[in-house]
Amino acid sequence: MQALVVEQLSSDLSGVGLAELPVPERQPGEVLVQVRAASLNFPDLLMTQGKYQFKPDLPFVAGMELAGEVVEAGADCGFSPGDRVCGGAKTGAMAEFSSVAASSLRPIPDGLDFTAGAALGAAYGTAYTALVEIGGLKAGQWVLVHGASGGVGLAACDLARAMGARVIAATHDEAKVERIRKAISPDAVIVNRDRFREQVIELTGGALCDLVYDPVGGDVFDESTRCVAFGGKLLVIGFVSGRIPEIAANIPLIKGFSVVGVRAGEYSRRFPERGAAIKAEVTRLASSGAIHPTIDRTLPLAQWREGFAAMAGGEIVGKVVFEP
Repeated sequence: MQALVVEQLSSDLSGVGLAELPVPERQPGEVLVQVRAASLNFPDLLMTQGKYQFKPDLPFVAGMELAGEVVEAGADCGFSPGDRVCGGAKTGAMAEFSSVAASSLRPIPDGLDFTAGAALGAAYGTAYTALVEIGGLKAGQWVLVHGASGGVGLAACDLARAMGARVIAATHDEAKVERIRKAISPDAVIVNRDRFREQVIELTGGALCDLVYDPVGGDVFDESTRCVAFGGKLLVIGFVSGRIPEIAANIPLIKGFSVVGVRAGEYSRRFPERGAAIKAEVTRLASSGAIHPTIDRTLPLAQWREGFAAMAGGEIVGKVVFEP
């Protein structure tokens, strides 16, 4: 089978390439899936550089998230050959076949094709864990979402809007404003370069934001500390900007807000019952049509460099999905 293999860590993807590998053997508790779609996530890029918190042994097959059809399954795993499933693991998705733990798979929600199924889990799981489980999101609250052009940011906007929140989508790229507005219809879209607190004050009537969702870090985090309402939460998702920010403890003390780190995958591993409930709720919302992933482009796996370059260069609005 063809697979995208990381042979060596590199800053320029020189250690990554397509290779022919044997179809993986299904282990007990796993399901062998013929992959129809594999979505690209920012951690996939970081893992090729050795910059993600999880560092798999080399070589490894890239890709955290897939959708496809069951080829082989154990009698007691809950799946049968031909079932349409989505899910994944930390690696292995960007290949023609992948053997995945049955507990990491679920049926593709009604109304979603393989492409949307592959783009659903990681982004919306992160958004739900952050906004609802940790953030306690309620209808009517103001939510500021940074990185709103990426898959994780757009998912947070989409989910918050579906749950009745008032959403301010923020991007560093003015050229993306209309594309974001068209994709998820937030209450407002702002450009979060330099000082954006005044825009937030004007939009919220001075109330500021109950939740700030930040996968960017750096200067965006620094300014976001001035945009959180008293009693609110600044949710730390990641550091796409490259700079891990610091904060003086007197700032959340004086302003009465919390800074909370979000590791959605680890949250589900430590609290498996809650992880299962999050998956079920995301599936329900997707099946009802309340949420739907935004796909920037779908590419054959042979064009993987285009997809990785588009993500690294900040060109995308939504998710990149590869078709092996």
